[in-house]
Amino acid sequence: MATRRGTLTGPLRIAAPVTFGRMHLGPALYPFLMQHPDIELTLDIDDRRVEAAADGYDAVIRHGAIADSRLVAWTLAPSRRILTASSGYLDIHGVPRTLKDLEAHRGIFYSNRGAADWRFQTADGAVAVRAKLAFGVNNGDMMRDAAAAGLGIALLPAFVVGPAINQGLLVEIDVGSRPEAEFIFMAHPEGRNPSAKLRAIASDRADTIEDLARKVA
Repeated sequence: MATRRGTLTGPLRIAAPVTFGRMHLGPALYPFLMQHPDIELTLDIDDRRVEAAADGYDAVIRHGAIADSRLVAWTLAPSRRILTASSGYLDIHGVPRTLKDLEAHRGIFYSNRGAADWRFQTADGAVAVRAKLAFGVNNGDMMRDAAAAGLGIALLPAFVVGPAINQGLLVEIDVGSRPEAEFIFMAHPEGRNPSAKLRAIASDRADTIEDLARKVA
């Protein structure tokens, strides 16, 4: 009844990754919640992979590809990933110029994806590159900090590493091929009709999220 009157009301539970949630999702959601004070939003910030239906979420927000076929995904914003390392690391180990060169380097990997996460788009299609594991962790902030400390090369979203590159803490690496395109998704369980609250967040906040992410892209 409240939805029919144009009022968005009631509980809503969403899961989102830590870095993106802190940097971009929060600033996009706060004005929305001010406009709709009857929404009771619980936002769980966690980098672990959750199952939306089994864990009781109305939706999950993720960066990359949605592997769970039981989810229906809405694209919120494009996301460019950058291959990066500290100048100190590159001075010692050399600057990779090709995808083949990367195989001899130390990699910092997002542990929820593993060492096969380095995927690049070439004229012959997608190519996966495997480097030696120097450090694995399930948080983008720590990956960025490990790269800045000189532990190895990381492939991270621009919204995570953009400020560090601008500050000179990290250097963007060009190997002649771009990392595969990725996106920021909101996904809800298949077969479950998304509520008006969820549709409003996906449609009203997508432009805000994209604008915020673009600032460091």
